[in-house]
Amino acid sequence: MPHALSPVPDENHAAPTTARRRTVLAALGTAGSALAAGVEPATPAAAASSGIPAGGAGAKKNAAASVTYQDKQLFIDGAPSVVLAGEIHYFRLKRTDWQSRLDRAKEAGLNTIATYIPWMWHETTDGSIDVTGRTRPERDLGAFLDLCMTNGFHVIARPGPFTMGELKGEGVPARVRKEHPEINPTGWNNAKATTPTVDYLAPAFLKEVEHWYAAVMPVIAERLHREGRPGVIACQLDNEIGMLAWVSNSPDLTDHLLADFNRWLDTTYGERLGDRYPFAGRPTGERNAAIRTPEDGYAPALMHDLGTFMRGRFARYVTRLRAYAEAGGVRGVPFLINIHGTGGGNAENFPIGVSQLMETYAGKPGILAGSDFYLGDLTVSNVTDLYLINVLMDAVGDSDQPLTTLEFDAGHADYGNDMSDQTDAESTWLKTRLCLAQGVKMINYYLFAGGFNPKLDEPVGDGNDRIGITGERHGFAAPVDPEGRRGVSFEPTKRTARAVNGLAAALAPMKAEYDDVALAFVPDHYLTEYHPPKSDAVAAVLADVQGTRGFGPRGALSRGMLLGGFRYRSVNLQAGDVDPAKVPVLALATGEYLTAGLQERLLRYLEAGGKLLLSGMVPGKDMAGTSCTVLQDALGLKPERTLTDSGTFFLSVSVHAWAKSIAEIRVAKAQLCTASRGTTLLREVSTGKGCGFDIPVGKGRAVVVATHYRCDLDFWLGAFRALGASPSLTHTSTDPGVFLLTTKDDDGGRLLHAFNVSSGYDESFTVAEKGKSLFGGERLHIAGRSSAMLPLGLTTGGLRIAYATAEITGVVGDGRVSFRRLGDEAVVAVEGRAHCEGAASSYEGGRTVLRVRRAEFTVRKG
Repeated sequence: MPHALSPVPDENHAAPTTARRRTVLAALGTAGSALAAGVEPATPAAAASSGIPAGGAGAKKNAAASVTYQDKQLFIDGAPSVVLAGEIHYFRLKRTDWQSRLDRAKEAGLNTIATYIPWMWHETTDGSIDVTGRTRPERDLGAFLDLCMTNGFHVIARPGPFTMGELKGEGVPARVRKEHPEINPTGWNNAKATTPTVDYLAPAFLKEVEHWYAAVMPVIAERLHREGRPGVIACQLDNEIGMLAWVSNSPDLTDHLLADFNRWLDTTYGERLGDRYPFAGRPTGERNAAIRTPEDGYAPALMHDLGTFMRGRFARYVTRLRAYAEAGGVRGVPFLINIHGTGGGNAENFPIGVSQLMETYAGKPGILAGSDFYLGDLTVSNVTDLYLINVLMDAVGDSDQPLTTLEFDAGHADYGNDMSDQTDAESTWLKTRLCLAQGVKMINYYLFAGGFNPKLDEPVGDGNDRIGITGERHGFAAPVDPEGRRGVSFEPTKRTARAVNGLAAALAPMKAEYDDVALAFVPDHYLTEYHPPKSDAVAAVLADVQGTRGFGPRGALSRGMLLGGFRYRSVNLQAGDVDPAKVPVLALATGEYLTAGLQERLLRYLEAGGKLLLSGMVPGKDMAGTSCTVLQDALGLKPERTLTDSGTFFLSVSVHAWAKSIAEIRVAKAQLCTASRGTTLLREVSTGKGCGFDIPVGKGRAVVVATHYRCDLDFWLGAFRALGASPSLTHTSTDPGVFLLTTKDDDGGRLLHAFNVSSGYDESFTVAEKGKSLFGGERLHIAGRSSAMLPLGLTTGGLRIAYATAEITGVVGDGRVSFRRLGDEAVVAVEGRAHCEGAASSYEGGRTVLRVRRAEFTVRKG
């Protein structure tokens, strides 16, 4: 039975139990009818607490349409939807240029427009807020939203209060910080913050934010989506919450926050607080000083506790923002939280953002999280980074919340406008398709169109007196440049969007499929964003966890799983016990630090019959640095010492038992252990000591790789085979850049997503599933830096396609489906009678097989 959303909880209380079905809003823009084509309506979900009725045929006229999310899908009026948005900053364009940029978005095939709505732009010099254009035409927010809607676009509104976007003050008016100095934090050792962050829950800041929301939210609310017309489909709350303090390692240690933190410490630890901190029981001033300038002995514990506390504080902040937004009339649409953390072309630190913000959205009714990623070219070296961004976010979300991407780097990456960088034309294509293969249902190409930073209302003497920090022009790398010209990345973006639109009806209801293997996610391994400086104890924790957590040493574990053929999910190890019946094989990358509770949880998993692959080190301490040998004792392993490689000592390991055919290799680190039972798999060459083991535990089994083993697919696949796991999908390509994923709808229709991220290496190969040939044994042809979405048992456009080695480009509901050929010849097998102009056709066993050499062609029923 469906349940309505519970009321928004008070900021000081926990969120209510999450309902199974929720009424929120998905997007369906100019291509709305195409997105829904061929999709049977889903059962309407429950109405939101705001009173929006359920959708479908029974929905009342003139009422807000029912839009829901359920089972990782977005629905509008009962039909699954895919959102393709582009970010356009109206405030960086002349009002007369708004239409031309929307025309570019139409040309590219987008169906939604996203935009920041900067507080600092709309606040005037006298402190009043102009959202009607009375002081400047470009401040008429309603006019821009109306123009988007008139052009058939939905809108994703992003009203801050922080917007970033290369705006001065990160989008918050300078006046706010000047008039309320108490909101400006000091960090470690009483140092002033080096970024314009604030204490989010400072009463003065919240009062200012409430004033801003009271002005802007009614404009948004008036234009919310309604049945039969486009509109605002989602509202983002703040932007990259917690990012500024993290990247500067300067926590927001205001007196107000410290009072809150001290209450949390007292409540959390009670009488045990004195065992953890020597400042327990001391006067407030002494406690605050001890927190701002911690001693080495308790610094690791403080790093962990401060990060844990801030998770809950961020959640309370979001609860306040949501209440302000709803008071302004914004209800019945999803609120969005965007997660930050990529840099340098990788996502090594992205899980810090997930860890920081997981309590703001995980299981919270009506709130969805989205990723921000800037990865540049997608290659063998970083394809796993994007894969992990999606599976780690999914691990924290509930069983209904779909994945979204709120800032997708769609441009050519010359962000400095100095020709120092450029991504290739294929990366937008590859990254979009990987996201779709993993079940992402909303993508915002950021930045889609550039613009110009206008002058401030009054000069402030900061060098250029403009609203932004990039000079006069902004968005140099966007598909549409500041002058409105198509940039080099426009056509790749257009080609990508058009390809998605052609398959949207099939993609929208699909969910990702997985093998019986999962990667464990330990959010507490990422509680390192606030690390006390000049602490040897903290430095030891960082040195241990940063090179191992999540991805495995050198990323070898996670990369070996994906490129080795596993379609793997992730599980949040902190969310509860792992059931071996649901997760038969669990992989975990960890260093020496792992909490006692999680070590005990892993032991219960093993004793119940679970199979564990542990990569990195056998943990022997909790996150505060206290000895904790629960897992070591259960495995019968006693660590002796850890060796590291150097320019004069070439640390190497030899391989034994089931992996004995693999040659000796050099490694960066090895933890030498004495084992009381099991089989030794790896030995350090100079000592003969073991650093890899295969150990029975209870009804389960553990393969322990206590060394920084490289990404050798033979080794990692052998380790998983020893635990009883092998990829269900296999292919005959020898190129490590080729991998396969699948999605499936409720009727059993599937898409095989074939990727080749290698440059210049075209691949032709066959595919099998559990040893049985797919695609009738026909070869697939995937060019280098390319991908394809190929139907398997898919019903669409009035045809049931048994398989096709060509990609669908368009669907017409009267028995016609168009395709593009990938290799020299395309093969399409259709249940029943079908034909195609110029094709060689055969009919056998109730199935038509068409062989086509045309680059583009249409298959017709009958």
